Amino acid sequence: MARHPLSRGARTVLIAFGLVEIVAPQPVIDACERIGLENPGDGRLRSEVLALARLEGALFVWELRRGRRRTPVTSGALTIAGLLAVLAPRPLIRFSQSFAYENPHELKLKSWVVPATRALGVLYLAVVALAAQRDTEADERDAQADTLVERVTQ
Repeated sequence: MARHPLSRGARTVLIAFGLVEIVAPQPVIDACERIGLENPGDGRLRSEVLALARLEGALFVWELRRGRRRTPVTSGALTIAGLLAVLAPRPLIRFSQSFAYENPHELKLKSWVVPATRALGVLYLAVVALAAQRDTEADERDAQADTLVERVTQ
């Protein structure tokens, strides 16, 4: 089965995003604040937020480069986070804000943060699905190589 060009492109884009998040997390955080908060300038981020953003980027890159089978802990974490974001976005938003900000109660969310959180959950699940597809492609390459070796040795 040939690799689908859309999935390869999506995997490349997500890896690039992960690398940007690792190298320069602050602009990503700033953009998310502008997009999601009515009063982005009022937020006081906790010191560990940059490290957590880098961790998210690293998880994306790790998962997408290695495949789902070789990263079971990462796959599990991304799957759980994705499902929570899709199925229970409000509690996840409250938790994330209280974890990320010193002053979460002063922040005013824009009306579409809940749908955006669900979309982020779908993105996490897409990362896991693309990593699983990478495993399938690797299995197919291995099977083709085994077939070739069998033909040559017969």
